[in-house]
Amino acid sequence: GLDFLYQVSAEEWLKKLKLPDTEISRNYDGPFRAALARGNAVLITTLVAVNDELRLLLPPQDHLVLLPHGINDLGVDNLSPDSDKYVRHFYPVMLADPAQPGIGFAMQLALRGQGLDPSAAEWNIGGMKLTRQLERLSIGYAGPQGTVPTLSMKTLLEPGAVNDPKVQALRGKIVIVSASNAGSSDRHFTPYSHAAFFASFFSQGQDVDQMDGGEIHANIIETILSGRYPKALPGWAGALYMLAVVFVATLLFLRMSPERGVMAGLFIAAWLPVPAFFAFRHDLVMPVAGPQVGLAAAFLFTVILRLTGEERERARMKQMFGSYVSDEVVDMLLTEGRKLDLGGETVRVTVLFSDIRNFTTISERLAAHEVVEMLNEYFTRATAPILAQRGNVNKYIGDAVMAVFGSPVSYPDHARRALRASLQMAAEAEKFRGWMEQRFPDRGLPRFGIGIGIHTGDAVMGNIGSVKRLEFTAIGDTVNAASRLEGVTKDLGCVLVASRQTVQAAGSGVGTGKTETVKVKGREEPIEVFEILSLEERRSGIDRRTGRRVE
Repeated sequence: GLDFLYQVSAEEWLKKLKLPDTEISRNYDGPFRAALARGNAVLITTLVAVNDELRLLLPPQDHLVLLPHGINDLGVDNLSPDSDKYVRHFYPVMLADPAQPGIGFAMQLALRGQGLDPSAAEWNIGGMKLTRQLERLSIGYAGPQGTVPTLSMKTLLEPGAVNDPKVQALRGKIVIVSASNAGSSDRHFTPYSHAAFFASFFSQGQDVDQMDGGEIHANIIETILSGRYPKALPGWAGALYMLAVVFVATLLFLRMSPERGVMAGLFIAAWLPVPAFFAFRHDLVMPVAGPQVGLAAAFLFTVILRLTGEERERARMKQMFGSYVSDEVVDMLLTEGRKLDLGGETVRVTVLFSDIRNFTTISERLAAHEVVEMLNEYFTRATAPILAQRGNVNKYIGDAVMAVFGSPVSYPDHARRALRASLQMAAEAEKFRGWMEQRFPDRGLPRFGIGIGIHTGDAVMGNIGSVKRLEFTAIGDTVNAASRLEGVTKDLGCVLVASRQTVQAAGSGVGTGKTETVKVKGREEPIEVFEILSLEERRSGIDRRTGRRVE
């Protein structure tokens, strides 16, 4: 196959020069004409569009008359790139009219190599039935640029070249003579183009970017003769493969953090071409872009799902705890990812009860709206230390405040936090006394003061209440004891008392004053209580068990 389109024969060119008629001018290309006349050569034609009409560019008439098989010694050499300029397909027949030289160049050579009649209406070749109709088929490339053996024209022109073993190896083969120099415009992108790693590996250092038109025709001939046409996965198999990739990726994304999910997605996307490449080596075309897009969609889906889920969980947590704990505690609950057992769970906590001394007398001497104003101001000041120590302001009972330390977020130093918060509450009460005297002068109000009782022990935490109204709170002996200890402050004449259990749990540095063993109502076992005067601050550090900063 001569992959050259001659515009003029040597004789015609010499005639244009108007040289004298000589033997050399008459026989200059005699050997070439003799080779054409033997009938074992195929010349190319090219389909071109002229004024929106397809026309064939034919060899010179001097050559056409020498071809023993006429139009069956011609083949259309047009390649058919896809929209992205990559050549993946070919047409065995480009013009269905048998009166036209419409068989493809590669198809014509394949028919000649198999001794089949090009004028027939159909052919069985390579185990496949091909007809004289327009049919687009996939090219089964044998490999990247350089896979098909080549010989340079210089080798063929060497003296005694016919005895060269490389030339002898061409006997009985289909041979294409074409331009393959780097400056040729007959170079095209193929599925192996830009395949930096794999193509360079298999091509053994050859140029992997574009392939010569002659080698593409050779690959088409090999495809026709071998019947190795790349086949795409059936629609159901491709969809199943894509769903499997997306399903596995989604499971991974749901189990990973978004940062790790991005890395995992990029890793999977980068390796998806690997099975597709080896499948392509066995003439099976697997989807790559589709699963990669599916990966991106799966990641976005999990991010959106996680965000909406976290927002719902955050809203639920805010609704349940927002008024009782700091935003920091809510964030920690969400960060930990620990699901609270709202049905009830036993946890070790420290419970704080505080109320206002002589509140009944105060409320009798103030108007209703003034009582509300006073309580709101006091509760704002009193609960700030509790929230600062990450306690849970569990409820307000009239003028009393109940707080829980160690739930819903567990801290190993919850007893110490409770003592620190209570000392700050006592200090705030001292400041609030000045506010009361300034806000309600000449009302004859008793001196403002508070009492605080603290106890540490096990309590049941959960949603408690009726079907229509539930409240996350603590119940049990620990809560009752803390409530009773708050009343003991009146008997001891102090502001703040804590049980021995709390003092021991708080560790060193607790300054105590008065001490007494009391028997509180509703509890048979007596409780040893201590007046709390101070708390020595300890150096902060990291708790090895929880990873949290503690003091």
